[in-house]
Formats: sequence, structure tokens, C-alpha cells
Amino acid sequence: MKYVGAHVSTAGGVENAPLNAQKIGAKAFALFTKNQRQWKAKPLTDKNIDLFKQNCATAGFAPEHILPHDSYLINLGHPEEAGLEKSRAAFLDEMQRCEQLGLQYLNFHPGSHLKKIAPDACLARIAESINLALDQTNGVTAVIENTAGQGTNMGFRFEHLGAMIDGVNDKSRVGVCLDTCHTYASGYDIKTAAGFDRIMAEFDQVVGIEYLRAMHLNDSKKDHGSRVDRHNSLGKGTLGLEPFKFIMNDPRFDNIPLIMETPDDSLWAKEIKMLYGFVNA
Repeated sequence: MKYVGAHVSTAGGVENAPLNAQKIGAKAFALFTKNQRQWKAKPLTDKNIDLFKQNCATAGFAPEHILPHDSYLINLGHPEEAGLEKSRAAFLDEMQRCEQLGLQYLNFHPGSHLKKIAPDACLARIAESINLALDQTNGVTAVIENTAGQGTNMGFRFEHLGAMIDGVNDKSRVGVCLDTCHTYASGYDIKTAAGFDRIMAEFDQVVGIEYLRAMHLNDSKKDHGSRVDRHNSLGKGTLGLEPFKFIMNDPRFDNIPLIMETPDDSLWAKEIKMLYGFVNA
């Protein structure tokens, strides 16, 4: 079964996220558990936590279909010690917030070398950052998101993802979220059925399909191989609708959160309905 949703607002408290997801007909959702553009946040209250769990249960959202995303400020491969420590502390806080909410995943952008250390050294730092957070938490899986490769961002090649996973001690608590926009923009051509199957076979060989924990369903404003991260609404970008038809009819993507981060939230209900309409079409 497919579990499609969107990255919904938490305005007024994290407990409102499942209600916002329910309103658009979602069967999965993503959220920020704190302000994504600030380092510090007020701790979650017992009321926040209890209401979040109650609302998830009432709306029918299971933890394995919820994909929290961490702050955009965090760089787990930061080349400078002060920035690295600050990022690691913030990442641990994000993992602990997920733990408090009873969630199973934390999705994150891996990090950037900022042209100050070698890419391989950056990948090793990211893996060690993940190890440190896993050692201090329980039950939450670190889900690495592939990137478009903009600037000095790591994670735009499957080899990067494989190297980070290789460096993680507890392989049972690390996974990958593939973003369709990022995959296409980074140079993997998933636009046709043949191309999509070829790229997924490469992912399985280099990373391992068993590590796929989630997907982001986004069209791209930029062309294949542009290495520019710009999402578009489904069918309105350079990817078109065909890749999403493949995804909705491929059992490899059953029972994981399939999350839209498309820019026009007024279209989300329509996009979710359209995606489910692709099944067996």
C-alpha cells in the first residue's frame, strides 16, 4: 500500500500537524518539530507530546508513515570544530524530540564541506556525527536525504550515501530518503520507465534498496544534471508526471512515507488525489 502526504505546517504546535495532514487527504506526513531556521527551540511540553500522539492515533497516522525533517542550519560534516559541535548538538536535540514524540525517523540533509576539507573527510565526519546521535538516543532512525549537489553539499551521488552508511555502526538505524527532484537534478535520469529502473538498480547495487526508508515526491524547476535544488508542483516541471506513475505502481515503494514538498500547498489535496489515481491506471 502507498502512503502519500505532504510536509505540513505545525503552526500553533506540533500537535496540529496530523490534523493538517488529515485535511488534505494524506496517509503520511512530514513536519518540523521546531523552527527549522533557528538553532534553539523551546522544549516540547507534555501537552504537546500527548496531543500529538492523540491526534496521530485519531487521524490514523502510524509512526512509520511520519517523516520529521531537521533544521536547515545543521551541517553534520562541518569542516570547523565550532560549527561541527553546534550542528551535532542541534541534531541530537532533533533526534531527542522525535524520541519524545514516539517517532521512528529523522530525515536530514547530510552536510557540506564548504571547500575547507576533502569530500571524503566530510563524509566521514557526517557518519561520525550520526554515530554520536544514535549512541545517545533509542528507536529513531537517521534518514539521509540525497541532495541535488548544489554548492558544496554532499550526498548527491549514491556513492556518497553508501560511504556514509558504511561509516555508521548501527546499520539498523540508518536509512535513505530519495528526493525525485534532487535525484534528477544531480544527474540521475529517472524521467523514463527504462531510466527509472536503471537508476533504481544502481541505487540497489551501490547503497542497497533495504536502506530506502522514504521518498520525497517533487517535480523539478531545473533541468537534468543542473545540480540546482528547486522544487516544482507535480507535472509542472522538467520531470513531468511519468516518474510519479512509476513510483505509485512499484511495490518497492510500498509502506514507506511518500512526501510532497511541492511549493503550492493549495494544490496538495489535488496532487495527493492525482497520485492515488495513478495506481493501476
